[in-house]
Amino acid sequence: MKSLYIIRHAKSSWGDFSLPDFERPLNERGKKDAPVMAQRLLDKNTKIDLFISSPAKRALKTCKLFCKEFNVPEEAILVIDELYHASKEIFYNVIGKIDNKYEHVAIFSHNPGISEFVNSLNTNVHIDTMPTCAIFAVSIDCKSWDQFESAQKIFIRFDFPKSL
Repeated sequence: MKSLYIIRHAKSSWGDFSLPDFERPLNERGKKDAPVMAQRLLDKNTKIDLFISSPAKRALKTCKLFCKEFNVPEEAILVIDELYHASKEIFYNVIGKIDNKYEHVAIFSHNPGISEFVNSLNTNVHIDTMPTCAIFAVSIDCKSWDQFESAQKIFIRFDFPKSL
């Protein structure tokens, strides 16, 4: 069994409208929420052995904050350009190419694609929209990531900062 943690970037800043969307940073709430959400995973003894992120500033910073909590060096993050505003098809493509030595993977990306993707997983759990810094986790009955799309997925959890 493999496990996948789909994580939307934390709350971003709209303070500088001259910045391109790609360059928007996290706001103060986002900088606080990301470590809290990472800690919630750690509190459940979650293991993540690969962190994958969109290259957009807010997604990558969220991923870096999770890595800090998991005691993983930032240099270990796999940045994949296609995850910036990815469609569900791109998520499936990226996941299908993950090296099989990784069992527990976290992917950081954006709406609306991330919500579309989690709702395509056939877990009988529907999310209207992934809130910022939300985590949607599934276990996958497969030995190889290239089997992900057709493999049975079992819902593990859905969590987000305001859920408590």
